[in-house]
Amino acid sequence: MPVRPIYLDCHATTPVDKQVLAAMLPYFTEHFGNPSSINHVYGWEGEAAVKQAREVLAAAINATPEEIVFTSGATEANNLAIKGVAEAYFQKGQHIITLATEHNAVLDPCKYLQSLGFEITILPVQGDGIIDLNQLEQAFRDDTVLVSVMAVNNEIGVLQPLAEIGAMCQEKNVLFHTDAAQGIGKIPLDVQGMQIDLMSLTAHKVYGPKGIGALYVRRRNPRVRLAPQQHGGGHERGMRSGTLATPQIVGFAKAVEIAIAQQDTENQRLSQLRDKLWMEISQLEGIHLNGHPSLRVAGNLNISVEGVDGAALLLGLQPVMAVSSGSACSSANTAPSHVLTALGQSRDFAYASVRFGIGRFNTDEEIDQVAAHFISTVRSLRKQSSLV
Repeated sequence: MPVRPIYLDCHATTPVDKQVLAAMLPYFTEHFGNPSSINHVYGWEGEAAVKQAREVLAAAINATPEEIVFTSGATEANNLAIKGVAEAYFQKGQHIITLATEHNAVLDPCKYLQSLGFEITILPVQGDGIIDLNQLEQAFRDDTVLVSVMAVNNEIGVLQPLAEIGAMCQEKNVLFHTDAAQGIGKIPLDVQGMQIDLMSLTAHKVYGPKGIGALYVRRRNPRVRLAPQQHGGGHERGMRSGTLATPQIVGFAKAVEIAIAQQDTENQRLSQLRDKLWMEISQLEGIHLNGHPSLRVAGNLNISVEGVDGAALLLGLQPVMAVSSGSACSSANTAPSHVLTALGQSRDFAYASVRFGIGRFNTDEEIDQVAAHFISTVRSLRKQSSLV
């Protein structure tokens, strides 16, 4: 059996933790009842499991259980937040503010609303990927209804100043949404302290199952109104109809519970592995770090490489490591990363980028192997290029 490459693409997805799988399994076979079936024990078991999961997720972000709305993932949560606010607050205004480096699950709903007549301001970022708060301040208008800025960038890992943005939005009486798919379980998230009104979450970035996510929707100060984007049955307080996926919900909560418990020690370990990898590969000339050097999530390292073809680089790395050059959701797209071009990089330089997503199950020995193979691959490609 061939040796599989070392997995270093944890921003794309993560393996399900065995503890998470163990928590989920009984809800596929033994406790399989529909949580909405309130007339018998099978439904009560499902309802109790979902209730407990809401409590775990709410505690993780300092919310209340009633403010957690389950979705199929962060993409649906983003769509529900952005389109739901746009429709519900249509009479107040039709202006939305977001960033050029947002995930397409935010940018595409905004583009859709733009086609309906909404005005979308897409702010640039600074060279390190961080928002310019002065530009945000100037972008507010009387008809602005929503600001959407992600907590952790999925490509370059930078952390946006959520508390500062939240305070600004509250002062302007504008709702604040953040896509925290890459942040839950990895950085402290406090919807009260950061004055966040809507927050999108997902399980599969934090060693939980795919196909389950959630949207936090503030109930007080202010009470956020949302127009549902999926109708039929009135589940989730009417915001998101559909039979709740109890096994996935249980797994989501267990994954977050584990991640929160390990957050400080795991971040320290991942930072050490990332810094070790960077120290090794940055000995090569022409290796550039993308994004802020310190305001980034622990397991992220995104670099661009001078003097090599991007496709050839990824091909050369494949036998030893599984990495990507950008968002997994747009890997079929032949255009360079919109995140890297937003940082001011040329198309060619953006193509020759590698995103390392170091995770829970990576080891020191693996990082040594990856660094050695990366260095030899780059040197080989540069040598071939010089001979052409």
